[in-house]
Amino acid sequence: MKPAYLRPLVYFLFWLLVGVLIKALFLGYHYSKTDGLTYIEIVKVFLYGLRMDASFAAYLCAFPFICFLLEGLLKNLRLSSLVNGYTFLLIPVVAALVTADLEMYNAWGYRLDATPLQYLNTPREMVASVSAAPVFLLTLVFLFLILFLGFVYQRIFRPVLEKKVNTTFTMGGKIVAFCFLVILIIPMRGGLQHIPINQSDVYFSNKLYANHAAVNLPWNVLYSLNRRNYAPKNPYKYMAMAQAQKYVDSLYTSPELPANGSNSILKSTRPNILFIILESNTAKLVGCLGGEPGVTPHLDQLARDGIIFTNIYAGGDRSEKGLVALLSGYPVQTTTSIIKLPRKTEHLPHLNQILKSQGYQTSYYYGGELAFANIKSYLLNAGYDRLISKFDFPANTYNSKWGVHDHVLLNRWLADLKTEKQPFFSTLFTLSSHEPYDVPIPAKFAGTDEATKFKNSMYYTDQSIGNFILAAKKQAWWKNTLIIMAADHGHRFPGDDPNFKPSKFRIPFLLTGGALKQAYPPVNTIGSQTDIVPTVLHQLHLPTEPFKWGKDLLNPAVKPFAFYVFNDGFGFVTPSGTITFDNISKQVISSDPAVPKQQLNYGKAYMELSFEDYLNK
Repeated sequence: MKPAYLRPLVYFLFWLLVGVLIKALFLGYHYSKTDGLTYIEIVKVFLYGLRMDASFAAYLCAFPFICFLLEGLLKNLRLSSLVNGYTFLLIPVVAALVTADLEMYNAWGYRLDATPLQYLNTPREMVASVSAAPVFLLTLVFLFLILFLGFVYQRIFRPVLEKKVNTTFTMGGKIVAFCFLVILIIPMRGGLQHIPINQSDVYFSNKLYANHAAVNLPWNVLYSLNRRNYAPKNPYKYMAMAQAQKYVDSLYTSPELPANGSNSILKSTRPNILFIILESNTAKLVGCLGGEPGVTPHLDQLARDGIIFTNIYAGGDRSEKGLVALLSGYPVQTTTSIIKLPRKTEHLPHLNQILKSQGYQTSYYYGGELAFANIKSYLLNAGYDRLISKFDFPANTYNSKWGVHDHVLLNRWLADLKTEKQPFFSTLFTLSSHEPYDVPIPAKFAGTDEATKFKNSMYYTDQSIGNFILAAKKQAWWKNTLIIMAADHGHRFPGDDPNFKPSKFRIPFLLTGGALKQAYPPVNTIGSQTDIVPTVLHQLHLPTEPFKWGKDLLNPAVKPFAFYVFNDGFGFVTPSGTITFDNISKQVISSDPAVPKQQLNYGKAYMELSFEDYLNK
């Protein structure tokens, strides 16, 4: 074939090469994880990923192929400079996506998709959340990608594309250019199969990292952008809806205890309630939960003075998802979150709404910006009387990249509660244990690595809460106050847990305060964040029907289980153990030895039914 006919193919090969180089860079950057793959598996990463690389290349070729066709149809038209400008514009965009993905994969455990876009309206918080990343190294990688890809295109591919040959304008040249444009549809779809390519087509291993490495990153971002928030139908149809309903219903069938039953732990049914949500707090660093000793001494003491629940799991791995599970008792979605859609959160039940109807004064305190991740709309829909954020503090107290540190926030909370009308319900969300873990006290634990910084931030938040409790015990309202403490989600540190591992999702949940009758032994029932609201409402003798996805953890007859989600996958925990499942490859990721086969069906049914409920909100 003459050189002019090959111009579209040459351009396609450039972007195909880019896809392969991106894959090699990902494997090299995560060399510690790549070391766990065999040479055959590494080769398969490239082979299985080639279809998606071709799809990525085809999408980027659409505009240049149209230019090539127009040049063939109009003899005096030269569009080479337009194609070159288009290419040099795309190279830094692709480089930026690839560079961001390298470090975000470490933090989140899945390839970059549309998820970070929900934070674009709060850019300072978004920057703060990744400020622990090796910025200098990533900047070098970004610049290297731009220079290297630009050099390869300029020196190798551009001369071929700009060759002046008369055959471009022959009838044969026109036909070939048109055929290339039409045939481009095939690699876009990933082949001639009925269903267009998706991530599952490049998954080949029972090792999740190998499957992730095979994914073409820019393609993944574009695919996610096209699908985010707007799923037209339930993608988790594993069984007939009636069968899924039967499985889920059986999880919640347990005899109700009488209103004045033996599980009553409160002196009063209308205590003041303080709900402290702990940012990124993991059971792995909580001594009373078997975690590393010495990191949370005040929380450990509160557990001894109150009641600690030892087997509680977060519903997801992001703050905005945890809020909905904690305050609305609502299951977490995988690749999206209901909090991003105010028209849906309007239909959620909320602990705040129940308590307001009982005459409680309500408030919500956060040291950062409430607009982050669309949280403010969720809280406004919940009807809080008063919202306090960083903008309610003097600028000289902004001593954290997120806003004000936890001790500043807790001091303001204590001062405001002195004049609060009783009974009151007030929620406070800590933030100092979020990346970049900058705390205003000397480091308790030596080390500058990210895991140690996180541990020091947890120690600081624990200290701040301990000081608050000490002062609160001196207040007149203390004797009639119930304090709820639970984490919004767990953390990959310590241990750098993979995204699906149950230890990443295990969190503290405890009840304490002067309203408790006494100290109680630990409750070992397996539960989730969605169980917290029903458990509290049962103690208040208030209806729990709106919170159908939760159970009373103080009812000894409930069935012990927890359901959590990660990026397009779920885990299901029972006394038999944990099974985790990847919804893309439709494969089990891990399963404890004693887990029965039927447990996977319960997880699938819960996934299917909860997402169907989300779609119908």
